[in-house]
Amino acid sequence: MPVIGTNTAANTALRYLNLNSAQESSSVAKLSSGSRITKASDDAAGLAVGIGLQSDVTVLQQASTNAAHGTSVLQTADGGAARISDILQRMKTLAAQSLSGAVTDTERAYIDSEFQELVAEVGSIATGTRFNGESLLDGTSDFSNGTGVSFLLGTDAATDVLTVNIDALDATTLGLTGDVTSQANATTAAAAIDAAVDLVLSARASIGAQMSRFDYRGQMIDTSIENLSSAESAIMDADVAEEQSTLTTSEVLTDASISALSHANDMSTRLSKLLQ
Repeated sequence: MPVIGTNTAANTALRYLNLNSAQESSSVAKLSSGSRITKASDDAAGLAVGIGLQSDVTVLQQASTNAAHGTSVLQTADGGAARISDILQRMKTLAAQSLSGAVTDTERAYIDSEFQELVAEVGSIATGTRFNGESLLDGTSDFSNGTGVSFLLGTDAATDVLTVNIDALDATTLGLTGDVTSQANATTAAAAIDAAVDLVLSARASIGAQMSRFDYRGQMIDTSIENLSSAESAIMDADVAEEQSTLTTSEVLTDASISALSHANDMSTRLSKLLQ
C-alpha cells in the first residue's frame, strides 16, 4: 500500500545497505590482516583454539633454542674432556718412560717436571671449560656437582625437561696425585692414569648419550612446530580467494542497496504528485 508518512521501502533498503556494508568491511579487514578471525564473533571457538596453538608454537620455538643451547653445553664439555684425554695419553707415555731401566732418578726428576705440569693442566682445562661463565668439568657448578641443570624442551614444564649432568674431570677426581720420580711411583702413577682414562671415557660416553637425546628432541620440536603452525593456519588464516569472492559479492550488493535506497527515497516525492 503506497503511503507518504512511512517509507517502508527506504527502511528495508537501508537495512540491507547496512548489512552489505558491514560484510564488505569484514571482508576488507580479513584480506588486509590475512586472518580469518578479526574479532571474537567471527569464530569464538576457533579463536580460542587458534590462540592456544599460537601459544604452543611460541613456547616450542623457545624450546628449540633451549635444545640448541643444551647441545652447545655438551659439545663444549666434550671438547674439554677430549683435551684431558690427550693429556692422559702423554702422561701414560711419561710414566712408561720413567719405568724404563735406561733412565736414572735424575732423568726421572726431569720427566716428573713435565708430568706435574700436565697434572696442573688437567685442572686448568677442567676449570677453563666454561659455558656462559660456568665451569663444566671441575665440580664447582650445577652441571658437574651432581645437581644437574634442566632444560625445558616442550610445552609442559613438569615433564618436557631434560637434565644435563656432566662428570667432574679435575685432577683430584681423576686421582692424578702421584709422581714418576721413581720406578715404584711410576708404576702407581700408570695404574692411576689407566683409571683416569676409564673415567674420562665414561664421562664422554655420558656426554655423547645426552647430546644424542638433545638432537632427537630438537628434531621432534621442529616437527611439532611445523605441524602446529599448519593447524593454526587452517583455523586462523584467511582464504584469500574465498574472501575476495565474498568482497566482490558484498560490493555488488552494497551498490544495489544504495541504488534501491535512492529509488525508495524518491518514492514519497512521486506519490506526492498524485495530490496535485
